[in-house]
Amino acid sequence: MTRTWSRTSRVIAGTATALAVLTACGGGGDDTSSKPDGPVTITFWGWAKGSKDVVDAFNASHKDIQVKFEEIPSGTAGGYAKISNAVKAGNAPDLVSIEYASLPEFVSSGALQDIGDQFTEADRAKLLPQSVELTTLGGKSWAVPFDAAPQAFFYRKDLFAKYKVNVPTTWDAFKKAAEQVKKADAKARIATFFPDDPTTFEAMAWQAGAQWFKAENDTWKIDTTDPATTKVTAYWQGLLDADLVHKDASFSPEWVGSLKNGTTIGYLGASWGAGVLKGNVPELSGKWAVAPVPTWDGKPASGMLGGTSFAVTKDSKQKAAAVTFAEWMSTTEEGVKARIASGTSSAFPAAASLRPVAKKAFDARYYGGEDIYALFEAAGASINPNWAWGPTTGTTNTAIKDRFGKIAQGGPTLADAVKAGHDATVAELTKRGLKVEG
Repeated sequence: MTRTWSRTSRVIAGTATALAVLTACGGGGDDTSSKPDGPVTITFWGWAKGSKDVVDAFNASHKDIQVKFEEIPSGTAGGYAKISNAVKAGNAPDLVSIEYASLPEFVSSGALQDIGDQFTEADRAKLLPQSVELTTLGGKSWAVPFDAAPQAFFYRKDLFAKYKVNVPTTWDAFKKAAEQVKKADAKARIATFFPDDPTTFEAMAWQAGAQWFKAENDTWKIDTTDPATTKVTAYWQGLLDADLVHKDASFSPEWVGSLKNGTTIGYLGASWGAGVLKGNVPELSGKWAVAPVPTWDGKPASGMLGGTSFAVTKDSKQKAAAVTFAEWMSTTEEGVKARIASGTSSAFPAAASLRPVAKKAFDARYYGGEDIYALFEAAGASINPNWAWGPTTGTTNTAIKDRFGKIAQGGPTLADAVKAGHDATVAELTKRGLKVEG
């Protein structure tokens, strides 16, 4: 896995020059102490499964720092907007959850503090280089990485057996399996297209070899019409046109209801999805299994769907305490155990040394005792190394999400949505005074 990620690191590092202009507006913060000075209270906003359990465990074991936790919607479901608004209003929490894809956006807007004076080289050595690179922009450290999020395919093994459907290993086989499922039960579908979540689609493009954002010298090159993206767009448009997948908002009552009644028998997600299913449909324990995500040629390949880091907001006066808590969550056995043992998180730690801890803490009986962490390990090693995130993810995803929600037979298409995301990205980068090609 190290070899694959070293290539990724070079891709991410290549954005440093273009980001240097943006990171100049990042906050420096007023906290320059190396350690918290006496009992302090910090505030933390996040949405990842098991977060409250982690906070409770930390508070019970620490007297010098106490954490007040507020659960917010996931980033793309309103969480990022809430954080941004709080930063603008000057009442942001000390620490926030930010996915790797959105970190450059928050850095470029000046919402975060450089934590390099607290998150030292010795601290970073506990984590794999790739996770550190994803949170290092413009030569500065902006967040404490927590997990990686390789793709995975979750499926109802009992219904796959009942309908005599083989678990697909390629996207061609996935389409045939989708046709079989619909034929076996007119109401059932193999999976769901999430119109509210562009990141799932982007992970598919990432897996296929797309490279939407690329920084060369002082220019951002934006390309969403490459063969890989075009292939993925046409494929999913075909599934939607043939009514082979459901179209429901991610994690909505409709989606959960379809899982419960067996009309959705598969879920194209990521490593953290194992905990999502376990938490939403506990009554289906023993009926689900996990497989590698289908690929175009049958060889292992993955994108990344999510992946969490913890960042300190620009106005926090408790940077040292916030980083201490973030590191405890990300780099200690106690922190990982507290999150995974809650039963709702299947996080795949960025720190390789903590993956055995996560595996042991996660009760795999829900998946019939399957070694899902071995599968995640292999999927992580197959993540396509040629993807980097740009500094306008929010703009890109908002434009795509708006069009995704309007896709209909004979109406707007996925290609229209991707083009809208491309155009919005170019316009925003140009507005910021950056050089753009695409």
